[in-house]
Amino acid sequence: MEQNSMSADDTPDDTREDGSDGDEVADPTDATSEQSTRERLEVEADRAVSEFDENIVDLLAWLLDTETRARIYVYLRQNPHTTSDEVADGTGLYPSTVREALAELHSEETVTRRKRKNSGAGNNPYEYTAIPPSDLVQSVVGQVQSQLNTVFNLDRRLLGDDEAGDIEPVTITVRPDADD
Repeated sequence: MEQNSMSADDTPDDTREDGSDGDEVADPTDATSEQSTRERLEVEADRAVSEFDENIVDLLAWLLDTETRARIYVYLRQNPHTTSDEVADGTGLYPSTVREALAELHSEETVTRRKRKNSGAGNNPYEYTAIPPSDLVQSVVGQVQSQLNTVFNLDRRLLGDDEAGDIEPVTITVRPDADD
């Protein structure tokens, strides 16, 4: 009877030293595999941030009436003390559109403005800064609360009950973040 013995250095033809069966599998420590994984993660992270940004812009467009105004607000939160021309360059919006929107946002007290101090002679343009998000939300809370209470009291009004008897089941409270 013949015994089949193998030394530690011998491996069967279909098994590698690492115990794999010979099928090619990317080594996770391989630099190209690591780079490829990193690139995929970066692409997915960029996509997630982009989708998050778009959702924020959608919400702000609802609060600020238009997507243009929302994009300007987001840009100013990221780049305070920016001129209208800088906002236009940064957002890709037309300068005249930006100027008009900034004038409206300023009159609504959604952005503040001050003259930029230049060392030379000439025009000192306004630079704009957006109010904190908690202040923005607070500015519309009363309106939203009133509209929600109107909806909740709709049956009473439709049935001809006195408006003076309306109840206010909705109260919205916004507390500013300590970081603002």
